[in-house]
Amino acid sequence: MSLFEDNNFVYRDTFFVYFSNENRPTAEQVKAVFAELGDKYETTAIKESDGKFESATIHSPQDYSAMDITFVQGEEVLEQIKEMMGEFRVMTLTGEDQKKLQVFENCDARFDVFHFEQVAEGQPEDEILDPGGLLLVMGQLAELCQGISLDPQSQTLL
Repeated sequence: MSLFEDNNFVYRDTFFVYFSNENRPTAEQVKAVFAELGDKYETTAIKESDGKFESATIHSPQDYSAMDITFVQGEEVLEQIKEMMGEFRVMTLTGEDQKKLQVFENCDARFDVFHFEQVAEGQPEDEILDPGGLLLVMGQLAELCQGISLDPQSQTLL
């Protein structure tokens, strides 16, 4: 079940991990990487297609957050990369960001990481959500598939 269907969670934001489809990990590799995060994280609903990772849900109860992660490929990804490259070209990028941009430009697949906050009944929804768990998960995924993480709101390659 998607967290979008769970009334205990409120959607907050979407982040991306871009990579070359040839580096798409298996479901077993993703399970192993998430297991390395420790017992603060619970991975459920892992789905695969021909052994390759398709989607999963990760809960971080201590952080009151969770993530739905889904695999995407095809024209949608290529169009978004093309659009973002146009935006990045007008920005002044140096050193490490230039290297990340070169990797980003050659990607043809991505993981969509939907970030959710766990809320209690009557709890205000305007509190600041700590992104620590999200950044950890995105970093692990990017390293696993030799990809680049992107925060589209700030247009930051992570």
